[in-house]
Amino acid sequence: GFEPGQYIRRGVTFTTRGCNNHCPWCLVPEREGRLTEYRNFAPGNIVQDNNLLQSSRSHLRRVFAMLKAQSQATVFSGGLDARLVDDWVVEELRGLRINQLFLAADTKGALKPLKRALGKLSELGRQKLRVYTMIAFNDETLSAAKERLEAVWELGGMPFAQLYQPPDRWIEYSREWKQLARRWSRPAIMKAAHAATVPSNNSLQPTLPKCGKAAEFA
Repeated sequence: GFEPGQYIRRGVTFTTRGCNNHCPWCLVPEREGRLTEYRNFAPGNIVQDNNLLQSSRSHLRRVFAMLKAQSQATVFSGGLDARLVDDWVVEELRGLRINQLFLAADTKGALKPLKRALGKLSELGRQKLRVYTMIAFNDETLSAAKERLEAVWELGGMPFAQLYQPPDRWIEYSREWKQLARRWSRPAIMKAAHAATVPSNNSLQPTLPKCGKAAEFA
C-alpha cells in the first residue's frame, strides 16, 4: 500500500504503482508487480507514477481533475510513456499548468515514438519537455550515446542523461562517460553548446536555436 506523505517530499503523489512493461534494466515490475491503480490517491502536483498512461481513462480523468485543483504547476517527474501519448492525452494535458513533463528515450528504438510524442506536445516548448535518456547500457559506446542524446535534442526535447547502474553492483565510469552525462543533464550547458553563431557587422553574435513556444498549455 501507499501512505500519503510518508518518506517523500511535499507535493509528491503516487496514483498508481507498478508497470506492465518488462524493460531489461528496470526493477519496477519485479518489486512492484503489474500496474495497480489507487482509487483514493493523495493530492499533489508532482506525479511520480512509474507509468501513469498505462492506467485506465477513468483513472486518468480523476488524476487530471486533481491536478487542475492544485495551486502549483504540474510536474510529471515519473515520466509519461511516449508510445501512449495520443490525442486524447494531449487534449487533457492542455487543461493543466505544466512545469515539466518527462518522457524517455533509453534506446535507439525509442526515438521514433518520442518524435511523435514531442510533436504532439510541442506547444510546451523544449524547456518543459525533459527526456530521461539512459546511457552506457548493454555495452553502448560513447559515440552511440552521444548520437542518441543529440537526436533527442534535434527532436525538440531536453535530454536528462543517466548513467546505467545495475542493481547488484556499482559501475565506476570513466571521466569521459561522467562528462557526457553531466553535459547532457544540465539545460544551461546544452543550450550554450547548441547556440548558433551568425556574423553581424564583422562580429559573431550567439543566438539560441528555435525550439518552439515556451508558453504553457492554457
